[in-house]
This record gives sequence, C-alpha cells and structure tokens, in this order.
Amino acid sequence: MTRNVFLAAAMATTLAAPAMADGFTLTSPDIAEGRQLSSDFVFQGFGCEGGNVAPTLEWSGAPEGTESFAVTVYDPDAPTGSGWWHWFAFNIPADVTSLPGGGDVSGVQLTNDYGAEGFGGACPPPGEVHRYEFTVHALGTTLEIDNSVSNALAGFMVNANSLASSTITAVYNR
Repeated sequence: MTRNVFLAAAMATTLAAPAMADGFTLTSPDIAEGRQLSSDFVFQGFGCEGGNVAPTLEWSGAPEGTESFAVTVYDPDAPTGSGWWHWFAFNIPADVTSLPGGGDVSGVQLTNDYGAEGFGGACPPPGEVHRYEFTVHALGTTLEIDNSVSNALAGFMVNANSLASSTITAVYNR
C-alpha cells in the first residue's frame, strides 16, 4: 500500500511539473556550461577578490503565454544545508530577452544570501569547486509579491508558475 501511495504522489508531482518549451534557450557571451567563471563574476569580500558583476544573459524561444521572466543564480554546493542564492530577479517584462552585464534589471530583485539586493558573485570556500546555476524562467503570470519575500517563497512562486526554464551551470573554485 505504501508503494502505491508513493507512486501516486510521484505521478502527481511529475504531472504538475512545468512543461519544457522546445527551443527556450539561455545563452551568454560571458559564461558557458561547465566552464570556470572569470574573476569578473566573483564576489568582492568573504575572502574573495572579484568584480562582483553579473554576466550578460540572453534568452530566446519563450513559450506562448509568457507574461514575465525570472532569473536566478543558485549554488547547490554551498555548505549551508540549503544552498546559496546569488541572485533572484522576477517580474522582468515579457518583451525583455536579455540582461546586460552588471545586473541591470527592469523587475524586482531580492536580497541575496550575502545580504545585499541584486547579484552577488561566486565565492566558494577555498579548495572547493562549486556549481553556479544561472536559470531563466518563463512565467505565465506576473508574480504578486514584492522584494520583502524570502528567496524560498519566491522560488516556490516561480516554480508554481513556470512555463519553461533554461539553465547554464558554470563552475568556480579558488
């Protein structure tokens, strides 16, 4: 009986997952899948010395019904038990298809896990290689939340309203 309950829950989760739009793609002239981030995208502080600027991000092929976008940068390898949010921006207008380097966003930006609003660069503990997941989400709505919410709540809202997403996972070590 327990196995059937587990399978039913797994199927419900799978069916509720956002559909991936063919052709929705995130690209960047600054970062690449599996490649080391340059010092431009490294935090300035916590023992790290970098430019602390966001890379240029460009996307195309958003699915029909896209009302807004969200952009996140997340480090799942941070030794916190819950990862590390480097950037969370949402309510980016549906006609925007890129963010220039530096992190200029026409939308709402949350406080990152460094405690500052906007982008915070890579800064893993010495000797560790961390992954940095740069993701753009096409949303079927504009989120009715503001910059006072937690990254976790915003993440829930983004995932609940995502039509499609695309990710570039870069790495960094020091």
